[in-house]
Amino acid sequence: MLFSPISVKRICVPVLCHRTTLRFGSLAREALILQSSSSNVYENLAVEDWIHDHMDLEQKKVLFLWRNSPAVVIGRHQNPWKECNLHLMREKGIGLARRRSGGGTVFHDLGNINLTFFTSKRKYDRMENLQLVIRALKSLQPSLDVHATKRYDLLLDGKYKISGTAAKLGRTVAYHHCTLLCSADSSLLPLVLQSPYDGILSNATPSVPSLVKNLCQAHSSLTWDAVMDAVAKEYSFLYRDKPGVHVVDPSDETLFPGIAKKKKELCTWDWIYGKTPKFDVQKSFQILHKDIVVDVSLTMSIKNGYIESCSMAVPSHWLSERQCRELQDALLGSRFCPSEIVFLVTTLLRTYPDHDEVHTKWNMICEKLVSIM
Repeated sequence: MLFSPISVKRICVPVLCHRTTLRFGSLAREALILQSSSSNVYENLAVEDWIHDHMDLEQKKVLFLWRNSPAVVIGRHQNPWKECNLHLMREKGIGLARRRSGGGTVFHDLGNINLTFFTSKRKYDRMENLQLVIRALKSLQPSLDVHATKRYDLLLDGKYKISGTAAKLGRTVAYHHCTLLCSADSSLLPLVLQSPYDGILSNATPSVPSLVKNLCQAHSSLTWDAVMDAVAKEYSFLYRDKPGVHVVDPSDETLFPGIAKKKKELCTWDWIYGKTPKFDVQKSFQILHKDIVVDVSLTMSIKNGYIESCSMAVPSHWLSERQCRELQDALLGSRFCPSEIVFLVTTLLRTYPDHDEVHTKWNMICEKLVSIM
């Protein structure tokens, strides 16, 4: 294993004053390296937003290093029902987040590191950043076969994706962030990034499936901390003042004024699900009731995460047209999510307190609805 003779200092940033621009301005002249002390995906995405919105990136470049507890992060213009297994994620307690940048869906855990390169828009260069990452990896293992593609992915041994890229370009500033698979849970990753839902018709940005591999499978020395240090060192080499790594707490309002508000927005249902581009659901399913197979067809339009229109075709001899219409009307305007559908159907059942047969049939339809959410 090869290490650079120059080590990068790691410093916990103290709060010296409430004027954050001055605080960060005093840390380095040309560039700044920040490392998050948090593994909360919403806090770390909020730091990205804060740096983009508040720091003078015309005068100073920033590298932000971060890791997350298990989470799936979708791109700004993606549909989570098309991109991931929401049922499994709820079962495993895996969070879902929507980032501000475009691009595809990625799985994060503590074996995956994230690098965000902030610059002015005129200095924005994704390939330059990826070449820096390649140099860092080769400083640890010179024989490593890794290269950048035209899609700005990093491939190991010519075919295994170890890094994906996304970016946000503002009016005058920009950032490029990428992942690095070091020792991520390779058994869980393909399961959560495989949507089990069919019948969803959407023009949202789709992810491009790829073969993936952890860096530690190429060499045991390529641990997340070794790789993160190597990237920080390589970045530091670019600048005369050789910036060190400053460990920051993303929840520190004295360092990042207003960041709690940014995190709160990123956690909301209306951001995570409600920003999904409009889509339709066309689904046919069968219900087995009293040894009879009942065919049901469902058509829905979902806008901003809410059910805008709903039509169900159910045999009238099994469920009356009035009862079917009541169920459809109850669903209109509700969130396209399991908990809300269950609540609405439970509320609707109270209008038929003595009709066990109707209760059974509505509950069976409700189970089918929940299965596609």
